[in-house]
Amino acid sequence: MYAAGHPQFTCPAAPHSGSRSGDDHLSPLQMTPGELALASGNHTPVTRFILLGFSNHPDLRELLFGAFLLIYAVTVLGNLGMMVLIFTDARLHSPMYFFLSVLSFLDICYSSVVTPKLLLNFLASDKSISFQGCVVQLAFFVMHVTAESFLLASMAYDRFLAICRPLHYVPVMSRRTCLQLVAASYVFGGANSAIQTGNVFVLPFCGPNQVTHYFCDIPPLLRLACANTDMAEVVLYIFSALVTLLPAAVILSSYSSVLAAVGSMRSAAGREKALSTCASHFLAIAIFYGTVVFTYVQPHGPTREANGQVVSVFYTIIIPMLNPFIYSFRNKEVQGALQRRLQVRVFHS
Repeated sequence: MYAAGHPQFTCPAAPHSGSRSGDDHLSPLQMTPGELALASGNHTPVTRFILLGFSNHPDLRELLFGAFLLIYAVTVLGNLGMMVLIFTDARLHSPMYFFLSVLSFLDICYSSVVTPKLLLNFLASDKSISFQGCVVQLAFFVMHVTAESFLLASMAYDRFLAICRPLHYVPVMSRRTCLQLVAASYVFGGANSAIQTGNVFVLPFCGPNQVTHYFCDIPPLLRLACANTDMAEVVLYIFSALVTLLPAAVILSSYSSVLAAVGSMRSAAGREKALSTCASHFLAIAIFYGTVVFTYVQPHGPTREANGQVVSVFYTIIIPMLNPFIYSFRNKEVQGALQRRLQVRVFHS
C-alpha cells in the first residue's frame, strides 16, 4: 500500500504517458484534468485536495446541510439503538441478531468516515483535505464497505441454514463460527482497502486537485492522476467485481434455496415468519449492491460524475440510516424487544 505521507515522486514529463491506450490524439475536451496537466507541463506535486461536493448548488447549501445533519443524527442514534437493543434483550441473543448488531456498527463507521467532513464543508470556506487525510479516508471507507458486503453474505448464509437446514443450524452456526465470519469480513475488507488505496495513490498527482465528489473516492481521484490510469481502472473493476459479485452469488444462492424451502412449507404461519425475516434483508441487499455496482463495477466517464455523486449518497449516507428501520419494520422479534424496553422505561419512570 502507498505510504500515507507526502508523495515523493517526479511526475513524468512526456505528454503521451498520460494518454489513454490507443488514443494518442485526444482533444482537450476528451482529456482528464490529470492528462491536461501532464500535457501542459504542470508537474507541481499535490499536497491537498479540494472536495467540490455539492458546491455547484450554493443556493441549496443550508437545506442540504440540514438534511444531511438530520440523516447522520438518525443514522448514529438508530444504529446505536439497534446495537443496545440486541445486546440488552436476551431474546435477541442469536446469530442473526449478532450479525445485525455488527451491521449497525459498520453502518456507523463508514457513514462517519464520510458525513462529518461533508457537513463541515457546507459551513467552511476551505473545502480542502490533506493528501494524507484523503488516503486515510479512502482506506477506511473501502475497508468498511467491503466488510459490509461480506457480512451481508454471512447473514444470507445464516438464514439459509436456519430455514433449509434447521437440524444443523445450532451446531454449525456457533458463537465461534459467527466471530470467524465477522473476522473474515474485516480481513477481506482490509485486503481490498490496501489494494484499492495503493492502486490509486501509487500514481503521481501533479497540479489538478479538485475532486468532483464530496469525499475521496476512487473514480474521481483517478481522473486527477498525471499518468496512464488504464491499469488502475482494470484493478478497480476486477477487485470491485470480486468483492461485490462473490458475496452476491452467495446471497442469491442462499435466498434461492430459502424461497424454494418457504414455497414447500405447508404452514401459512411458518411461511409468513420465514419471509418476514428475509424480506427486510433482501431489500437492504438490493439497495446496497445496486448502488455499489453502479458506482464501481461499470465503466465511468466524465458525463456520469454528477449521477455517480447522487448514487453515492444512497450507499454512503441514506442506506446506513435506513437499515435499522428496514430490519425492524417487519421484524416482530425486534418490535417485541423494543416494546418490552419501552414498557420497562415507563414502569420505572
